[in-house]
Order: sequence, then C-alpha cells, then structure tokens
Amino acid sequence: MSHTAHIPSHRKPRRSASKLAVRAGVAGGVLSTLAMAGTASASPSAEPVAETTLEMPVLDLDLGTEVSTAVTTAAENTRLAAVEAAVEGELNALEESARTGAAAEAKKAKEDATKAAEAKAKQEADRKAAAERAGRSAERETLTNASASNGGSGSTAKGSGSSLGSGTVTAPATGSASAAINFARNQIGKAYVLGATGPSAYDCSGLVQAAYRQLGISLDRTSQDQSLAGRSVSLSNLQPGDILYWGAKGSAYHVAIYSGGGKFIGAQNPRTGIVERQMSYDMPTGAVRVL
Repeated sequence: MSHTAHIPSHRKPRRSASKLAVRAGVAGGVLSTLAMAGTASASPSAEPVAETTLEMPVLDLDLGTEVSTAVTTAAENTRLAAVEAAVEGELNALEESARTGAAAEAKKAKEDATKAAEAKAKQEADRKAAAERAGRSAERETLTNASASNGGSGSTAKGSGSSLGSGTVTAPATGSASAAINFARNQIGKAYVLGATGPSAYDCSGLVQAAYRQLGISLDRTSQDQSLAGRSVSLSNLQPGDILYWGAKGSAYHVAIYSGGGKFIGAQNPRTGIVERQMSYDMPTGAVRVL
C-alpha cells in the first residue's frame, strides 16, 4: 500500500462525456444568443427603423389632412347654407314689402285720382255757373242798353188788347199752357244766340216769346218787358206755363218757362244752349202769369 493512499485526492471527479456535451451545447447556445444580442445593440439595423419612422408620420399626415379637409368642407357647407337661408329670407321680405308697397301705392293713387276727379268736377261746375252768370250779365247789359236807346219804355204790342203792365197781351189766350211747354221742350239742345228768335237758335226772351206765340199770345221782345207781363205770382204758387224771371221786376236779365215739377225750360247761355233744369239749380227772383 502506498504511503500516500490515505491522503484524499484534490482533483474533481470526472464528469461523464454526455454531461459535458450537454453543458457545452447549452453554453454555446447562451453564448450565441448573447453574441446576437450584442451585435444588435452594437450595430442596429437602419432599415427597420427607417420603415417605422418614415411610414407612420406619412400615414398620420394624410389622415389629418383628410379630416381637416372634411371639417373645412362641412363648415363651408354650413356657412353657405346659412347665407342661402339668409338671402332667401331677405328676398321673401323684399317681395312682401314690394307687394305691400305696391298695394299701398295703388290705394293712394286711387284716392288721389278720386280726389282729383272730384276737384275737377267741382271746378267744372264752378266754371259752368260762372259762365252762366257771365252770359246773363252780358244779356242784361245788352238789354239794358237797348232799353235805354228806346227811351226806357217797353215796345207797343201789335193790335189792340188789354194792357197788363208794359207788356201787352194782344190776343185772347187759346189752347193751353201745355202747347207752350211742348214747344219749348222741343227746342232743347238748340243753340243760344243773343238776339236770336228761332227757329235754329234763341236767346232767353226769344224762346219765351216764340213759345207763347203758339198760344196766340204776343209778348214783348225783351226779358225786362216780359217780367212785367200778366200778373205777379209767388214762387210757391206756380203753375205750368208761368214765366219765371231773374233780376228785379221790370229790369230782369233772364226769363224762362215753368214746366212743372219744380223745373223750368230756358235758353241759358252760349255754352249750355236750351235746357230743362230744376229750379234749385238757379232759383228765379219772381214769376208772372199771362194765361
């Protein structure tokens, strides 16, 4: 026996080959993994990083632009719709205002036209009245001058008969007042001519003289003398056929024939000619009766 046999050996016991192989494989795998990790850390690949960093912002930018464009378009459409609604409302208001204004203008124009027509009618009536007054004044002046040139006396009637004032009835009355009235009415529409005694034109006393001639009554020619013929009667007691006069008795400037019903027939003036009118149109001063 060796003298060193009792000393324990310090060498590790040998491992089996299979265990060593497994350990070597594991160690190799670990070292390979570490090597690959180290390589990745030390030399990073630019291509994957470039793909991640470049492509994602581009996608985000396009999406943001589309969203922004959509929002802008929607806002613009909303604004345009609001403007269109406002314009439509304003147009409707203008149309309504135009219709209202046109109706008001038409109403005012109608009122103005009515007032103008009424004013014109009044002016025409005033003008007619003034023309009639002027015509009568001219006739009165002419008759006054003629009377003055004759010494102021009435003309003598032809033939013999009873004297009634300065007018003289030279023949007995025949027929009725209707004959005189019908004659005068048949002359309506003929012209008034100062000094005319018919048959196409008359003045006021010429018409009265011609009408009473139908009854066989001869009257003096002038309105002054005719206002003195017969007997005076009140205007409230008139009978058809009475002679109406305007102006003072004996110096009347106009005469006509009472036709009944509050009307008279007379040769008024150059503008109207011979007409039949209500006495209220121009009330006479007095009346005389020769029948």
